[in-house]
This record gives sequence, C-alpha cells and structure tokens, in this order.
Amino acid sequence: MKRRAFICLAATGAIAVVARPVFASQVRMDVYKDASCSCCGEWARAMTKADFNVVIHEEGDVAAMKAKLRIPDAMQGCHTAVADGYFFEGHVPLEAVWKVLNERPRIAGLTVPGMPGGSLGMGDDPNPSYDVFSLNKPDMKPSLFMRVGG
Repeated sequence: MKRRAFICLAATGAIAVVARPVFASQVRMDVYKDASCSCCGEWARAMTKADFNVVIHEEGDVAAMKAKLRIPDAMQGCHTAVADGYFFEGHVPLEAVWKVLNERPRIAGLTVPGMPGGSLGMGDDPNPSYDVFSLNKPDMKPSLFMRVGG
C-alpha cells in the first residue's frame, strides 16, 4: 500500500511540474532595440510591469538579430524580443505572449509587422485594429495568430 501511495504522489508531482503555467518572473526576455526608439522602450516597460525579467540590448544593428532569427522583411517590426525559445517581433500584445509561452505551439515566434497605432507601446488608441502573425518552423511562413480589435 505504501508503494502505491508513493507512485501516485510521484506521478502527481511530475504532472504538476510539466503542466504548470509559465509565470513571467521566471522568464527572461531579451529585447533588442534601437537606443533612440521610445515606443520599443514602452513595450519593454509593459513586459517588465507584467513581471518578465527584461534585459534590454540597445543595438546599433537590430537588423542583424532579425536576420539571425530569419524574420522575413515583410513581417518585421521595430524591435525584437526573445524569450523561452520564441521571438516576439514588434508590438506583440501581452495576451499573445502569454498564450505562446503557456501553450508552447510549434512555431518560431510571433510578429506584429510595422508599427500599428494603438498596439502595445504605440499610444492610447481606444480602438486599435491590427493582426498578430505566427511564423512557422522551418519555412517561416506567416499564419494569422490573432486579430486585435476591428
């Protein structure tokens, strides 16, 4: 009987470790941005407020990181973040970041191309409307991940 209780307890513990949600304070997020870009700084501050361990890298050549991650030109935003094996390109909303880190889809990362008004870090538009794309492995083909607003 003690053996059965031990096995059940061990199995429960293993499941709890594997199935637990990601908590931001446990996740390091490296943000690569141009030193002069204030909207990137706003996005990084929002990630810090969400309790991510944000490390900012103010790069003279942010394009090099985008090239290293193979982010297509048409899918690029103004900054690139890397966290827990995924990239988050541009003004990706916090809820999309959470969804990826908790569900662990088989993608390379998420992107919000350009700098859409009202996206996280891009002002206070009460009715923002933009798309968030995932980039699939290994071909980096974009797919609609979520629609914000409109």
